[in-house]
Amino acid sequence: MDSLLKLNATINNFVWGVPMIILLLGIGSFLCVKTGFWIYRNFGYIMKNTFGKIFEKENADDSTITPFQAMSTALAGTIGTGNIVGVATAISFGGPGAIFWMWIAAIIGMTTKFAEVTLALSTREKGTDGTYTGGPMYYLSKGVNSKFLAIIFCIFGIIAPLGTGALVQSNSIATSLEDTFGFNLRISGIIIAILMALVIIGGIKRIGSFASKIVPIMSLFYIIGAIVILFIQKDKLGSAFSLIFKSAFNPSAAGGAFAGSSIMLAIRWGLARGIFTNEAGIGTAPIAHATSHTYHPVKQGIWGSFEVFTDTIIVCTMTALVILTSGLWKDPSIEGIVLTSRAFSSALPIGRYIVNIGLILFAFTTAVSWNYYGEKCIQFITKSHNVKIFYRILYIALCFVGSIGGLKVVWDIADTFNGLMAIPNLIGLFILSNAIRNLLKDYIKSQKENRKKDYNLTYENKWKEFF
Repeated sequence: MDSLLKLNATINNFVWGVPMIILLLGIGSFLCVKTGFWIYRNFGYIMKNTFGKIFEKENADDSTITPFQAMSTALAGTIGTGNIVGVATAISFGGPGAIFWMWIAAIIGMTTKFAEVTLALSTREKGTDGTYTGGPMYYLSKGVNSKFLAIIFCIFGIIAPLGTGALVQSNSIATSLEDTFGFNLRISGIIIAILMALVIIGGIKRIGSFASKIVPIMSLFYIIGAIVILFIQKDKLGSAFSLIFKSAFNPSAAGGAFAGSSIMLAIRWGLARGIFTNEAGIGTAPIAHATSHTYHPVKQGIWGSFEVFTDTIIVCTMTALVILTSGLWKDPSIEGIVLTSRAFSSALPIGRYIVNIGLILFAFTTAVSWNYYGEKCIQFITKSHNVKIFYRILYIALCFVGSIGGLKVVWDIADTFNGLMAIPNLIGLFILSNAIRNLLKDYIKSQKENRKKDYNLTYENKWKEFF
C-alpha cells in the first residue's frame, strides 16, 4: 500500500503540477488563437444566448434534453467541493494572488470547454435506445481516428467517478449533515443512496430535469449568502481586490505566512485549483452536453463557455472575497472547508449553514453527474446498455460506503485518475483544432444566412465535412 501511495503521489504531482498546467494552458491558448479569440470578442452575444435564455422554455424530443438542461447537468458536475474547499486551499497554499491565476485559468478555459463541447456535438451518435451519446471518446475515435486514445480516456473515466463522484461526494454530504444537524453517518448514507438511485435510474432525461431545477437554486442560495456577507464587509472589498492583484506578482505583499512565497507558488495553486473546479480540458462536461437538442454544435459550445464563467468567475470569486475580507486566511492553522465556513460565519451568524448546506447540494449534484460520465465511458468500451445497470448498482453502494468512511487515500487516487483523463483529451483538441475552426466558421455563416437546420437529425453523417 505504501508503494502504491508513493506511486500515486508521483503521478498526482504531475497531473495537477506544473507540467500539466503548462499543457492545459498551452493547448487552451493555442485554441484561443485558432478561433481568433471569438469567445471574448463576442462575450455579449454569448451572455445573451445563455444567461438571457435561461428562463425561456425550450423543447426537446424524446432522445435529447434542452441546452440549458445539458449545461445544468455539466455544471452540476463542476460546481462542487472545488468552489468551496478548492478556493480555500488555493488561498491557504498560494496566497491571495492565487485567485488572479484562477481567473486566468477560467478565461482560457472558456475557449477550451467551448472546443470540447462543439466537438462532442459534431461527432455524437444516436444509440439503439434513441438517446444521443458523445464526448471525447467519440471525437478521439472518429475525428483523430485513434481508438487507443478513446479507450484510455474511458478507462480513466470509469474509475474516477467511483472515487471523485460516489465515495468523496457522499462523504462530504454525510459529514456536513453530521456537523450541521447531528445526523448519524449510516442513516445519512442510506438516505443518500436512496436519493441517488431515484435520480440516476431515470437516465439522462431525469438527470437533466433534476439538474436544471437544483443547480440554479443551489447556486443562487450560495451566491446570495455570499453577496449579503460582502455587503456587510463592503468597506473591505477594495482592499481584497487590490491584494489579489498585488499578490499575484508579488506574494510578499500579502505579508505574514506568505512573506517568503514565490510567484510560482501562487501560479501553481491558482491555476491548478482553477482547472480542477471548472474541469475545462478534462473532458467530462462534453459527455453531458452531447445529449442536448440544438441546431448547431457551436450553439451548445457557447453554453460550455458560460459554464466556466459561472463556475469560476462568479462562484469561486464570491468564495474568495468572503475569505479575504474575513482576514482569517492569514491564520496558517485554518484551511479547507474550515476556513470557508469560519469566514462565512465571521460576518453572518448563519454563514456556517450556508456553506454546509451549499456543500451538501453541490456534492450531491456532482455525484449524480459523475455517475452519468462513468456510465457513458463503460458503455463505449462494452457497447452494451445493460452493463451500466451493474455500474449504477456499484455506484449507489459506494455512495453508502463513502458516507461512513474516511477517504483521504481514495480521494488522492481518484483525483489522479480525474486529471489523467485530460491527457488524451488535450491531444485530441490539439489535433482537431482545424475542425473546431471550421465548425465555428460554419456557425458564423449560418447566423448570417439565418439558417437553423436541425443538425440533430443529420449531424452524425455531416461531421466529416469539417474534419
